[in-house]
Amino acid sequence: MKLEGKTALVTGGNSGIGLAIARRFAQAGARVFIAGRDQARLDAAVASIGERAEAIRADVTDSAELDALFEQLRARCATLDILVTSSGVSEPATLEQTTEAHFDKIFDLNVRAMVFTVQRAVRQMGSGGAIVLVGSVASSMGNPGYAAYSATKAAVRSYTRSWTGELAGRGIRVNTLSPGPTNTPMFDQVSDAYRQAIEARIPFKRMAQADEIADAALFLASPDSRYVGGADLVVDGGLLA
Repeated sequence: MKLEGKTALVTGGNSGIGLAIARRFAQAGARVFIAGRDQARLDAAVASIGERAEAIRADVTDSAELDALFEQLRARCATLDILVTSSGVSEPATLEQTTEAHFDKIFDLNVRAMVFTVQRAVRQMGSGGAIVLVGSVASSMGNPGYAAYSATKAAVRSYTRSWTGELAGRGIRVNTLSPGPTNTPMFDQVSDAYRQAIEARIPFKRMAQADEIADAALFLASPDSRYVGGADLVVDGGLLA
């Protein structure tokens, strides 16, 4: 019960890696709030997590809804101890295919929403707070067809470095969690051949399970990582190596 007595917010906590992290935090004793756009999926996620979970519907790309999210959070809990930003989108487009709308969509959710979610969250955090920004190994790899997505994850990594210097004096730790290819709904749209090609490149010869990423998130959110700041914890089965 490493998070007993702690309160956590997981954006994008209604599916995939975010849901797995929210479930793992609840198992570790935390009171967990999950945020997402789809109320039905939020309700299903809360039911799957159990009594320690609560949902707040919010589109984190909308400033008014983001304000409302944190107003509700303040009304329900005194302080916020842990933030995980897991909301994200990945859509393919080559350089020639990239439109302004595609670029804006990817950066709006993956970077802009993350920045202003963290900005609001730290106002409710005290000393001992932990922020986990979900990045990707794509931040460190050439990824043809996914340049915009990879660039957003590189931005996440950069913000982690800068915010570590800004927030350490307040006792708030910031780290990046960078999964490799993970068996989540994001990969449901790819072909079996593409999936097999990815797995062939991974030394462990398989994609990660979301629960394995969640275990790493628990480490970064818990006192076990109390002297870890500005780090990029890569969980990729050896892919980058």
